[in-house]
Amino acid sequence: MIDIILSLIAAVLAITLHEAAHGYAALAMGDSTAREAGRLSLNPLVHVDRIGTIALPLFLAVSQLATMGRIAFMFGWAKPVPVAAWRFRNPRRGMMVVAAAGPGMNFLLAFAATVVLVATHTDGGFDDGSMAVSFALAFIQVNIGLGLFNLLPIPPLDGGRVVVGLLPEALAARWAKLEKYGVLIVLLFVFIVPEMSRDLGWKFDPVGAALNGLMPWLLELDLHAALWTVLRAADLLAALGIG
Repeated sequence: MIDIILSLIAAVLAITLHEAAHGYAALAMGDSTAREAGRLSLNPLVHVDRIGTIALPLFLAVSQLATMGRIAFMFGWAKPVPVAAWRFRNPRRGMMVVAAAGPGMNFLLAFAATVVLVATHTDGGFDDGSMAVSFALAFIQVNIGLGLFNLLPIPPLDGGRVVVGLLPEALAARWAKLEKYGVLIVLLFVFIVPEMSRDLGWKFDPVGAALNGLMPWLLELDLHAALWTVLRAADLLAALGIG
C-alpha cells in the first residue's frame, strides 16, 4: 500500500510538472495563453480534466473489474494546456517545441532525482528500505515511463505533435488529422488489442515491447549520466578546496 501511495504521489508530481512545462515553453516563445488561463501552476487540481482524468479512468476500472475481475491497464490524460500557436514566429515549429517540453521535463526530473540519489548514496546501495529512496526510485521510473509514453508518434500525444513539426507540410497536415482518432488508436493498439491477444494465448504488443525494451536502457543511461555528473561535481569541489 505504501508503494502504491508513493507511486501515485510521484505520478501526480510528474504529470503536473509535465503540463506546466508545456505552458512555460509556450510563454518563452511569446504565448502567454497558459499563464492567463492560470495553467502555469504546480497545483495538480488546475490540470484535472473531467473526461481524461476522472471519467475515462473510472470507466476503464469499473468495466475491467466487471468483465475480467481485475484491472489490466489504465489510461487517461490531464487537461490540455491552452496554446495560441499563431503567436509563435513559426507556429508548426513552435508547437513542436511546446510538445517536446513535456517529455523533456520528465526526463530532466528523472535525471535530477537520480543525481540526488547517487550523491546521497555513494556506496551505490539504493535499496536501503527507506521511504525516501522508495519514493525517489518510483519518481525516476514514473518520469521516464511518462516521457517515453508521451513520445509515441500518435497525435494528440506529444510525440505525434513533434512528428507534425518535423514532417514536410503536406505530410504533416495528413498526420495532424489523426488527432481526432488519437485516443481511440492509443486505447486499441497500446492497451486493448495487446490485452485481448494475451487472453487468446498469443502475444501482439509491439508498442509495449518497444517501450519495455527502451525503459531499462534509459534507466541505465540516466544512472550513468548521474554518476558522471556527481563525480565531475566532486572533482570540481575538490579543485576549489571545498568538501
